[in-house]
Amino acid sequence: MLDSDLKKQLEEVFAPIDKDIELVVDLSQHPDQGELLNLLEGVSEAHPRIKVTKAISGPGSSSPIPRFRIKSNGQPTGITFSGIPGGHEFSSLVLGILNSSGKGKMPDPVLAERIKRLKGPVRVKTYISLSCENCPDVVQALNQMALINENFQHEMIDGAYVPDEIAALNIQGVPSVVADNKLISSGRVTLIDLIAKLEQHFGTEESPVKSTRDLGKVDVAVIGGGPAGVSAAIYTVRKGLTTALIAERIGGQVQETKGIENLIGVTYTEGPQLASQLAQHASTYPIQMLEHRRVKHISKEPGPKIIEFESGEKLYANAVIVSTGAKWRELSVPGEKEYIGRGVAFCPHCDGPFYKGKKVAVIGGGNSGVEAAIDLAGIVREVVIFEFNPELKADSVLVNKLRSLPNVSIVTNAKTEEIRGDGQKVTGLSYVDRNSNEKLNLDLDGVFVQIGLIPNSQFLKGVVELSPFGEVIVDEKGRSSTPGIYAAGDVTTTPYKQIIIAMGEGAKTALAVFEDRMKA
Repeated sequence: MLDSDLKKQLEEVFAPIDKDIELVVDLSQHPDQGELLNLLEGVSEAHPRIKVTKAISGPGSSSPIPRFRIKSNGQPTGITFSGIPGGHEFSSLVLGILNSSGKGKMPDPVLAERIKRLKGPVRVKTYISLSCENCPDVVQALNQMALINENFQHEMIDGAYVPDEIAALNIQGVPSVVADNKLISSGRVTLIDLIAKLEQHFGTEESPVKSTRDLGKVDVAVIGGGPAGVSAAIYTVRKGLTTALIAERIGGQVQETKGIENLIGVTYTEGPQLASQLAQHASTYPIQMLEHRRVKHISKEPGPKIIEFESGEKLYANAVIVSTGAKWRELSVPGEKEYIGRGVAFCPHCDGPFYKGKKVAVIGGGNSGVEAAIDLAGIVREVVIFEFNPELKADSVLVNKLRSLPNVSIVTNAKTEEIRGDGQKVTGLSYVDRNSNEKLNLDLDGVFVQIGLIPNSQFLKGVVELSPFGEVIVDEKGRSSTPGIYAAGDVTTTPYKQIIIAMGEGAKTALAVFEDRMKA
């Protein structure tokens, strides 16, 4: 049963519903069938137009596990839930009901057109775990696609109910998107990348319109929706400059940060919560939001810049602030993506305190890895640092400091093979001793990957001057080598990749744009 506070929240969320929403429960003898019915009945009590019905006996009306489908005004929506959508997936149920009534935020017209052009029939299953924090994003995106494309069906499946299917498909992580018994996506994925994967698998219908969509002109285009980008957009629009914010997703890398305790003035928050607050703050200003977009090219010629999107759209801007951040270089081994935020971490400053009194590994023997191990040694019970090469690559002063610490051990000539876990958290690491070729296992609580950052600057090659590491070289006010193009945050040569620094750099660069405009 749902508690009274949750029911009140649902009543507010469902208030705009103006269609008959039917939650059609399949017949099942599974012991958890009663739990599913209780959950859905509780949800239906939040709005008079939401009803729970049982499937009429017949082919396809029974299921070995709890399962239900959503109908809108008596018509199938293409959305099916196999399992009980509790935990993190409760939000997928709520959003599925809201969207089925035509309410709530949906993909914009450009993305909707791509979804409509997917060649049907599209039949997709997403295998999830109720403890997975990344799964709802994928489930909700695919549910929305089913509502947009009438020849699209999506089924969420709780993997705990179908272990034989999981084994047969060789699924080793969630969310796993399967079509035609083939895995087409696994782990966190952006909406635009998910659409691209579906286009590759199913193909697309010919578009009746091939012309480029002109999005007009703004004073400032901010590319990137993380702390630096949102900060820059707010500051430019507050200065009276028309501003567009272009982002794959608001929050950027912050979305993947579990706990944040070093954002001054905020004792504790989590990445998704901070990302939501960034989006909410930006929404209070007249910023043109262009979400789920990826920039392909920026012109470098004098005058207004032409920004070309992978979607075929174009935007003109007098000034551009690039704040696309950086992504951690990954090991690309089994278990890494599955346990990000649940034992796999990339930032010792942010996540180190969560491992107090525990045993962790640091992968990478360069300066960043050794510095991370030194920092962590003052927090955790034990640190084991792994290096692929015969010797640590860090500066000797750092290596000497590392070797002086009593709770640190060093393993060299080690190739990381797998990060192991129990489905909820990391439990160990498997590696190969490159001297003996022996495969070894180490039990531990966390793995910090420190093999470098990759700036998200690929689209800027030949446009602005980049460092040997791919960072945008900027001056003290965020100006790049190309007039009219600025940069802020982790994508730049500015030292120390921290949320609070990115916010400050975004604000500073926005003020520089305004200053330069006044001088022009």
